[in-house]
Amino acid sequence: AALNPWDVMLCVSGTAIACENALVVAIICYSPALRTPMFVLVGSLATADLLAGLGLILNFVFQYVIRSETVSLLTVGFLVASFAASVSSLLAITVDRYLSLYNALTYYSERTVLCIHTMLAGAWGVSLCLGLLPVLGWNCLHDRTSCSVVRPLTKSNVTLLSASFFLIFLIMLHLYIEICKIVCRHAHQIALQQHFLTASHYVTTKKGVSTLAIILGTFGASWLPFAIYCVVGDPDYPSVYTYATLLPATYNSMINPIIYAYRNQEIQRSMWVLLCGCFQAKVSFRSRSPSDV
Repeated sequence: AALNPWDVMLCVSGTAIACENALVVAIICYSPALRTPMFVLVGSLATADLLAGLGLILNFVFQYVIRSETVSLLTVGFLVASFAASVSSLLAITVDRYLSLYNALTYYSERTVLCIHTMLAGAWGVSLCLGLLPVLGWNCLHDRTSCSVVRPLTKSNVTLLSASFFLIFLIMLHLYIEICKIVCRHAHQIALQQHFLTASHYVTTKKGVSTLAIILGTFGASWLPFAIYCVVGDPDYPSVYTYATLLPATYNSMINPIIYAYRNQEIQRSMWVLLCGCFQAKVSFRSRSPSDV
C-alpha cells in the first residue's frame, strides 16, 4: 500500500517519543539516588510514554508490513493502554504535588510511599483493562456500523475513553487551582513574617503559577481536540480529521520528559554521569523538593 504521510508523521513522532523517554527511564534506573516518590512517578510517566512511542512504531510497521486484523487490534489495544497509563501517571503526579504542599510535614513518611505505589498500581491496572477491552471483543471488526473515528474501536469505547479523559482533566484542573492557592498563601505568609512584600515574592509566585498554567495548558491543548472529536466525530468523515487531532495528542508524550524530567537538576546531573561519565563534582546542583513545579 502507498505510504500515508500522516502515518509517517505518527511513526516519526513515536520514534522521538521512544528515544526521549528511554533516556529518562535509563537515568532513573541507573541512579540509586533517584528513588524518591517524585522520581518513581516520573519513571512511571516515562515508561508509559516509552511504550506509547513503541506502539506508534509497531502500528506503522504492522500496517504496511504485516496486514492483519488481529495484529491491528493488538496494536490498538497496546496504544490505548500506553496512552491511558501516561494520562493516569500525569494525574498521579498532580496528586503527589498537591499532597507534598498540603501535607508537607508528613510527605516523607512511609504512608506517602505506600500511597504512591497504590496510585500507580491502580493507574496501570485501569489502563491495562482499557487496553484489553477492544482485544476481548469491544471492537467493530464484525459490525462496521458501530465503528468510531478510530477503527477498530467502537463508538461506545471511544466515548468511554473520552469521558475518562474529561474526568481526569477536570480533577487535574481542580488540583492545580488548589496548588496555586496554597502557593499564593505561602508567599503571603512569608511576606507577613518579614513585615513587607518584596518584589521577589511577586516574581516567585508568578513563576509558580505560570509554570502550572503551562503544564495544564500543554496537556489540555494536546489531548482535548482529539477527545472532543472522538465524541462528536463520525466515521464517515475524512480520516484527515482523525490524524489532525491525534498527532498533537502524541506531542504530549514528547513534551512530558522536558517538563517533568529534563528540567530537574538531579536528573540533569545523572544524565551527564550516564552519558559521558565526566561530571565535575565541583559543579553545584541544588536539590529540588517534591513541591517544586
